Amino acid sequence: MAVRIYKPAKTAMQSGLAKTHEWVVNFDPSDAQRPDALMGWSGSGDTRRQLTLHFQTQEEAVAYAEREGLHYDVELPRERKIVPKSYSDNFRFGRSENWTH
Repeated sequence: MAVRIYKPAKTAMQSGLAKTHEWVVNFDPSDAQRPDALMGWSGSGDTRRQLTLHFQTQEEAVAYAEREGLHYDVELPRERKIVPKSYSDNFRFGRSENWTH
């Protein structure tokens, strides 16, 4: 069984960093999904697909995977590049492009 260990990115719908500080362990699907004959919903016998585990640190998540004998892939988060901006720079003298509304 394989797992993916990663730190979630912030959502596009907010500017805050909520729910991005913990490491998440997701299990890779081991069984193909198949449609239910009666309802048409898709499902499988793989119940670990629904499981998401949260850890405070990357080391805790890796230790869990090693303790359980799981093959794991760690995806390291990208560093955010914050470009400092000032509202007054919009009206700066010597600006390279024209200011428009």
